[in-house]
Amino acid sequence: MKEQCYDFCRRKYNSEYKRQLDILMSEHNDKSMSDSLVAVFDKEAQKTAITKTMTAALNKYPDEPAPELWKSIYRAHLFRKSGISDMDTIQKVISADQSWKKSSGHAFEEMIKELATLALHGTGVELLLQRELNTLIKANEIANEPRDISWLKEQIKANIFDLYSVVAVDDRKYCFGCMQAKTSIRDRVTRDREPSIHAMQSFFWSVIFVLDGDFLRLPKFVSMVNGGTDEFKENGWHGMYVLSNKERGDRIYPLTMDFAIFKRHTLQALEEWQKRRQWFNSNWKAK
Repeated sequence: MKEQCYDFCRRKYNSEYKRQLDILMSEHNDKSMSDSLVAVFDKEAQKTAITKTMTAALNKYPDEPAPELWKSIYRAHLFRKSGISDMDTIQKVISADQSWKKSSGHAFEEMIKELATLALHGTGVELLLQRELNTLIKANEIANEPRDISWLKEQIKANIFDLYSVVAVDDRKYCFGCMQAKTSIRDRVTRDREPSIHAMQSFFWSVIFVLDGDFLRLPKFVSMVNGGTDEFKENGWHGMYVLSNKERGDRIYPLTMDFAIFKRHTLQALEEWQKRRQWFNSNWKAK
């Protein structure tokens, strides 16, 4: 019965997907459709196919558990996208992909830390990973005021920021910056933006490192960084440093391997934080 359900779901899913995609494509007369528009049609066709297939499967196999029917549709979807029908193989691929995302994300954070450390050598400033800052806070080695410490603990508990900038002054360490490091943020830029705004409201320097800046081709994402539009009135970060983007734009900075621009901005932010912190809000911008 399991394979019979899968065969039904696969046929139904494929036919509904093709039918809906054909409808969407036929409604658009421009033969030179952009990749982004095709992607929108693809996603809409998939959603419709899943909905209609699940409804049909529930009617045809009323005695089958709904979760099992859902798994059959999932399997059909994966087969259409990958051409792989064996679930063991699919699960191995999914597991490998999830492992890569987790490991590569941490590796990117480590790389940013190492390159920034080299650039900041001799300045008294260092970047710490979240776990390293947590260790110092627990050991009472961060000298910020209690309000700062309480706020930083909340960020660590919620796993908000990836890196923190710390400066050593008279053998005491102060945290003055919160940083995100993302290989890509297209799908989660809103989720990353909000905590950054909260950090700036708490008078911390807030910046983000991005590996893939391809999403910045779209004005919406540029506005989410820089602000100044009806939808995004305020900037989302003090600055965004992008390894793959060569275009400079307000608060968006191309980052070379020497991290020279980041070093300059770090020292400017540190001076502002130390001398005029009460005015160190989201409006501040590095020169």
